[in-house]
Amino acid sequence: MQILCTIKMPATRENFPALMQAVADCARSQGISSEKLYGIELATEEALVNIFNYAYQGAHGEVEIVCMRDDGGKFVMDIIDSGAPFDLLSVKDPDVTAGIAERPIGGLGIYFIKKFTDDVCYRREGGKNILRLTVVAGNNPGLR
Repeated sequence: MQILCTIKMPATRENFPALMQAVADCARSQGISSEKLYGIELATEEALVNIFNYAYQGAHGEVEIVCMRDDGGKFVMDIIDSGAPFDLLSVKDPDVTAGIAERPIGGLGIYFIKKFTDDVCYRREGGKNILRLTVVAGNNPGLR
């Protein structure tokens, strides 16, 4: 796995634009299409908002994003925090066929993370949550 970029900052909303820009710049440098980039950005935004709002429960903490390219040309991103353990894969997908009034609040962000990436993995290691998002680049020549 080739590391493309790493960014580590306090997990605060003020750092959201810089974190998102780093991910977008890294993905673009790898030839990710606009359509795939939209999915990467949406999934990253949802993961970061969850960390900002829930991981540290009012305490200070950091978030780290490591963007990589695997040997098969997939764009892989680890989003790492040392907040409260949270396996988003354990959350049941919402019923997206139900009307807005019938749906409970919440859960769509996690659904979007799963929907807009090709693979999602979670592990807890060394006191850290590690969310791995993988995107298959498709026919983009920059990723083989």
